[in-house]
Amino acid sequence: TLFRGDSLRHVHKETVIPNELPLVQEVTTTLREWASIWRDLYVGDRREMFNSVRDMIYDLIEWRSQILSGTLPQDELTELKQRVTSKIDYGNKYLDLDLVVRDKDGNILDPDSTSTVSLFRAHEAASKQIEDRIQEEKSQKQNVDLSRQAKFAQTPSFALFVTLKNVVCKIGEDAEVLMSLYDPVESKFISENYLVRWSSQGLVKDIDQLHNLRSVFTDLGSEDLKREKISFVCQIVRVGRMELRDNNTKKLTSGLRRPFGVAVMDVTDIITGKMDDEDKQHFIPFHCSDLTDNMSYSLFPGLWVTLKLLPGDIHQIRKDFPHLVDRSTAVARKMGFPEIIMPGDVRNDIYVTLVQGEFDKGSKSTPKNVEVTMTVYDEDGKKLENVMFPGAGDEGILEYKSVIYYQIKQPRWFETIKVAIPIEDVNRSHLRFTFRHRSSQESKDKSEKIFALSFVKLMRYDGTTLRDGEHDLIVYKAEAKKLEDSSLYLNLPATKVELEEKGLSTTGKGTHNLGNCTISKDSFQIATLVCSTKLTQNVDLLGLLKWRSNTSLLQQNLRQLMKVEGGEVVKFLQDTLDALFNIMMENSDSDTFDTLVFDSLVFIIGLIADRKFQHFNPVLETYIRKHFSATLAYTKLTKVLKNYVENAEKLTEQLLKAMKALEYIFKFIVRSRLDGLIDWYCMFPADCREILLPLMTEQLKFHLENQEELEACCQLLSNILEVLYRKDVVRNTHTHTPLPLFYTVPYIQTPLFYSVSYIQTPLFYSDFLMETFIMFKDLIGKNVYPGDWVIMNMMQNKVFLRAINQYAAVLNKKFLDQTNFELQLWNNYFHLAVAYLTQESLQLENFSSDKRSKIFQKYQDMRRQIGFEIRDMWYNLGPHKIKFIPEMVGPILEMTLVPEIELRKATIPIFFDMMQCEFHFTCSFQRFENEIITKLDHEVEGGRGDEQYKVLFHKILLEHCRKHKYLSKSGESFVNLVVRLLERLLDYRTIMHDENKENRMSCTVNVLNFYKEIEREEMYIRYLYKLCDLHKECDNYTEAAYTLLLHAKLLKWSEEPCAAHLTQRDGYQASTQGQLKDQLYQEIINFFDKGKMWEEAIVLGKELADQYENEMFDFEQLTWLRLCPQSMFWWSNRSGVNPPTTFALFFPSQNKMFIYRGKEYERREDFEARLLTQFPNADKMKTTTPPGEDIKTSSSQCILTTEITVKAAMYQFQYSRPVRKGEKDPDNEFSNMWIERTTYTTAYKLPGILRWFDVRSVSTEISPLENAMETMQLTNEKISNMVQRHLNDSNLPINPLSMLLNGIVDPAVMGGFTNYEKAFFTEKYQGDHPEDQEKLDKLKDLIAWQIPYLADGVRIHGEKVTEALRPFHDRLEACFKQLREKVEKQYGVKTLVISLSSSLLHLSFPPLSTSLLLLFLSSPPLSPSPIFSLLLSSSLSSSLLLSSPLVSSFICTLLHSPLLFSSLFSSSSSLLLLSPPLLSSHLSSFPLSSTLFSSPLSSLFSSLLFSLLLLSSPLLSSSLLLLFLCPNSSSHLILLSPTHFKYTC
Repeated sequence: TLFRGDSLRHVHKETVIPNELPLVQEVTTTLREWASIWRDLYVGDRREMFNSVRDMIYDLIEWRSQILSGTLPQDELTELKQRVTSKIDYGNKYLDLDLVVRDKDGNILDPDSTSTVSLFRAHEAASKQIEDRIQEEKSQKQNVDLSRQAKFAQTPSFALFVTLKNVVCKIGEDAEVLMSLYDPVESKFISENYLVRWSSQGLVKDIDQLHNLRSVFTDLGSEDLKREKISFVCQIVRVGRMELRDNNTKKLTSGLRRPFGVAVMDVTDIITGKMDDEDKQHFIPFHCSDLTDNMSYSLFPGLWVTLKLLPGDIHQIRKDFPHLVDRSTAVARKMGFPEIIMPGDVRNDIYVTLVQGEFDKGSKSTPKNVEVTMTVYDEDGKKLENVMFPGAGDEGILEYKSVIYYQIKQPRWFETIKVAIPIEDVNRSHLRFTFRHRSSQESKDKSEKIFALSFVKLMRYDGTTLRDGEHDLIVYKAEAKKLEDSSLYLNLPATKVELEEKGLSTTGKGTHNLGNCTISKDSFQIATLVCSTKLTQNVDLLGLLKWRSNTSLLQQNLRQLMKVEGGEVVKFLQDTLDALFNIMMENSDSDTFDTLVFDSLVFIIGLIADRKFQHFNPVLETYIRKHFSATLAYTKLTKVLKNYVENAEKLTEQLLKAMKALEYIFKFIVRSRLDGLIDWYCMFPADCREILLPLMTEQLKFHLENQEELEACCQLLSNILEVLYRKDVVRNTHTHTPLPLFYTVPYIQTPLFYSVSYIQTPLFYSDFLMETFIMFKDLIGKNVYPGDWVIMNMMQNKVFLRAINQYAAVLNKKFLDQTNFELQLWNNYFHLAVAYLTQESLQLENFSSDKRSKIFQKYQDMRRQIGFEIRDMWYNLGPHKIKFIPEMVGPILEMTLVPEIELRKATIPIFFDMMQCEFHFTCSFQRFENEIITKLDHEVEGGRGDEQYKVLFHKILLEHCRKHKYLSKSGESFVNLVVRLLERLLDYRTIMHDENKENRMSCTVNVLNFYKEIEREEMYIRYLYKLCDLHKECDNYTEAAYTLLLHAKLLKWSEEPCAAHLTQRDGYQASTQGQLKDQLYQEIINFFDKGKMWEEAIVLGKELADQYENEMFDFEQLTWLRLCPQSMFWWSNRSGVNPPTTFALFFPSQNKMFIYRGKEYERREDFEARLLTQFPNADKMKTTTPPGEDIKTSSSQCILTTEITVKAAMYQFQYSRPVRKGEKDPDNEFSNMWIERTTYTTAYKLPGILRWFDVRSVSTEISPLENAMETMQLTNEKISNMVQRHLNDSNLPINPLSMLLNGIVDPAVMGGFTNYEKAFFTEKYQGDHPEDQEKLDKLKDLIAWQIPYLADGVRIHGEKVTEALRPFHDRLEACFKQLREKVEKQYGVKTLVISLSSSLLHLSFPPLSTSLLLLFLSSPPLSPSPIFSLLLSSSLSSSLLLSSPLVSSFICTLLHSPLLFSSLFSSSSSLLLLSPPLLSSHLSSFPLSSTLFSSPLSSLFSSLLFSLLLLSSPLLSSSLLLLFLCPNSSSHLILLSPTHFKYTC
């Protein structure tokens, strides 16, 4: 019933029966905790985890019942307990609960009865065990073979098992198939070859190997797993004729090894274990170098193989996988040592690689077909048999013949042969290489003799083996018979290095005669690699291994051993250890070599302890257990060790090294003669320990003082403490040793060490406390232990609390009076105590109720204890308090924000004490106020603080302030200020992670406005950038620009230094306010550009340009700034972007209204859908009628949205709603259609720092006649704008223009203005409304003006209309003709000054030129007056910016007609002349000198206050005619080149 029904929710109320077994109690408690989590998983629909926890809960319930039954035998009960504890520990880790540490019997460890070191090690062991279990569970889920995985984890080596299934390739001759492993990154082979000889019939040559072609590539290790790539390479060498295509007319040479092809497969995934399918056959295609017709039937040549990774070395593999690897399986070893060389493993392989050569063609017309023959000879000239192996799976051979490359002067072979010579014969052997030209014709080939020879000895003159690496061998020439006599060449230098050592040149043009041999100009290189456990390439190691040959050098050899490279030593570990102990035992009657042997042994043990060679630990263990037999070694080893301990002061370094190697030293001692050693320290009697312990602490002191071997020191110290904690260790109570031992603890963090004589001084206490405070705070801040090690963390906290309280007593006693007061020491104490109090492991409210109760039951709330101590320490400071203000405000605030009510009540009064203290010294508490506001912002944003804290803060501080004589008023104001700030900060934090970013913006604005109100500029700017970031995330670039503009307005265009709080973003690199403002303006302009607010960007650009030109003199930036707005003008003209729709948003139930700036192209329906997503419970009102009182007083949410228009300065917005007064006239609905117009005024400009602002509204009414006038005015403007857009961009679609014109000129569609005539142009209306006569005239005038606009629209429509729409256009023209005749007859003829139907309308002009001209005319010094406009008519108040083609015609007309020119400029308006492409031709035909500057034009020009800029087209590629008409008697015409114009601009 524990998990049934409502019991699940009330399971925590059950009472645990105390007389149950401890394990049963633990299971019960665990089930309670898991049940709560299980329910949350169900609610959160986390099904997979829910099912896993369910299974674990069912298992525990079942096992709990079995334990309680009492019927299980003891062995089964023990096994069941193990399963239960394992399941609990795994489940806790799976659910991120706390780690439970247990003893070997599975019982929970009691931290009070367990040493700290043991507790720590128990945590480590438990963590590892659980992690292993988790990995095991994951492996089970992934269907991984666990036994295989475990074997791979336990072995340092593995092998690749390969089975060759078939070779699909018709070669026509015998062949050799050589398979090996290759590293393509390092470009080298990493294994021997596996050789299979293939017959010309397409089968394996040795028929006994049919279906049994298996090989295992062994000795692979962890380093190979780290390789980026490993490839399986198969090479095919054809054995037969020189050329397959040769015919058989003549007898051909046979038996020649020729390259045929290669196959490569990437086996990285197989090697690393990512792919494991031993039954899968892999096909590897061949890349053939000798394709012939004989292969034509085999379309896809290649080979089929299976591959499988096996764990272990060859011995283990044969034991574990006998069905795969038996004695007949070929073993291809790694070309190099395995990572571990076990004792008893003997290997003596030398790998020789034929690298390359270069051979002169001699008397032949083509390069030679060189064949290299390699043999092994002894110094007597005897050829060694069966010591060369071309590949695994093949027998030893007498001689090896290389592949032949046809007519290649510089053949590159890279063929590797293994040479395995008995150890005793190596020093007498050498490799011999002979070179012979091979002919394809047998008759010629027989006559070819050996033409040269090279050799190299395997043993060097100093007794070491031939060095690894490449060797440039000397190629000798002599008579063929002489070359066969080894006595004639063995005394000659073998390599060019040896030749140089003898003082002979290797670069001379001639050849050197050395006896019967001549050094040839030919070259030949080989590479060797020695893999031998008996042959070393190190002279010092060789001297030790052969120490008996010269005992006089034994001491030198032992000293030199400790300088040998570690890798060489571990390769010969067994031989080296045998040699050391043989030296010791064969000199048992003398101690001459004992110390050197001991040091050498310590050196070797130290090598293996190194991380680089730590995988050799099993090798050393195996040696001690199976191969070590020096029965009397313990006497000498203990003697040397005792000497080091007794003379520790003189032999410090030696003793340290010996202590690090002590484990294996004692293993050797125990193995030698001691029967057992439980603990090396406990085996000594108490008086010995009294001597040994101070020596150890002195060693600890030395190394900690020098910051050396810190890890080893910690390990040693923990071992000593562990032993001292044990109850079976007899302690000498009067010893003085614990004192220095105790004082070594701080040295893990600091190099300082205190002498006993120094301990009693005040400076000691100061230094010790200072270092301890720093160390404790560092340990707390670093979270030394994982979060789930709750017992370890609480143990640490308990120790820290006890220590901090003791240190507080010392501070009060020794460092509080005026003389000894230590400010930094007290400061460190407070920071440590607050860090301790606020650490994560003590925040009980973050834990589950069960965990919280467990901790509280055992440790209480340690935060409260340390908090009360901090409060008392603060009040103890007395007159010293002022020294901690304002620095301690932040830590104290952090402490008071901890959600423990008693702690808050006890510590909040400290704030009033700080206020009072600062007021006493300065008559204000401004520093305290500034600091607490700054810190409060950061703390609340970080998650601290709540409503309870706000209430307590207000109540407690207000009570204290009101009781104070001088702080009552100012204190109360301060408290209210902080409470207001808290309210906003808490709101901001609550909504900070809200998905609705607009809510976050609103809260951010509330906070920044508050900081602006209280003049906290630093915090104000901080929240400006938070708001800006939110806008950027939402692509609100316009609002982001206005937000940054608020920051820019705080700055001056000056050289004043830029305070730190002004540059809160890393992206700004500015030292002065002017520089920062410049950078801000550039970013703001960029945001305005992205937000398509180009007019705002241009305004800022002008201000910035003025600074560049007149203050900063930065003409490079000025040029950029002049050019940047060109694109803005062009895009604004080109795109014709309409501003985003503005909406009025009304919440009737809250009686709140907002003006909201919608997104670009956002419709009202989309806006409402977005709103309803944010307010899913709200109802959308269906009507635009203002809501009644019933809706306003309703508790339900309602939303009313309407589209509105901008009225003025973006502060006022209008919404118009039709209202009918009186009965509806069926003949004319316009006669009584009034407009209810509401004007909304916002507190801030829109667009601004938000997309919305709250408003107040004022309603007015518009009469039907005024409505008609507005409608006509808007219609005319709409036609004009549409025409202008089509003139500017010929690619615009015609459909919108068609719909607009048709709706006006065709009465059948909309009725046009006929309805207005019926409603207002009647005698009855004029008689009833005589006061509207002026408005009626205005309406008639607007109707008349519509005709010329329509005329141009119809004309453009006719030019752009398609043939399919021609009938529609014809009807449009007919309707317009009738309309025109009627209007002109009734209302008069209206004509534009410049007819839009000008014949030059067909001319085009780049909009960019227009933008550029507008830019130059609108900025100084070209145009100090306003931007030029063209006065079309005295009766039309607004200006019309005409298209460039029209202006072209207009300019040309002016220049040819002085009277028209003069009459037009009699107005005060300015003229903007935009030149088109055709202008240059008109100007060239116009007599400028005789007409333009002759009377009466010259007088006219001298009186005009405007500039005329005539630009030829195209603007950027041709010369510019720049005409300045100045207000003086003389005008100038200047023709500027493009380069000149660049500088003029």
